[in-house]
Amino acid sequence: KEGGLGPLNIPLLADVTRSLSHNYGVLKSDEGIAYRGLFIIDGKGVLRQITVNDLPVGRSVDEALRLVQAFQYTDEHGEVCPAGWKPGSDTIKPNVDDSKE
Repeated sequence: KEGGLGPLNIPLLADVTRSLSHNYGVLKSDEGIAYRGLFIIDGKGVLRQITVNDLPVGRSVDEALRLVQAFQYTDEHGEVCPAGWKPGSDTIKPNVDDSKE
């Protein structure tokens, strides 16, 4: 409730030169500000998800966490996580025959 990231061990950075915003395509050049972007990059450096919101709308931490968990699950189990999937929910087999189970 005090704000901040608590015990999370993730890097934070500042885009003082706006080069990251420019390179990721979220810089609103005419105003020198960035749209609200979320980029999920896995441990192999593969970009798995891009979400860009207009300035007055924030991002959902719960949805970002759900996406990370879904990518980790699919990588480990080779199954498909449907929209709205949460850990412990049903998944889908990635081929037509098995998906009918």
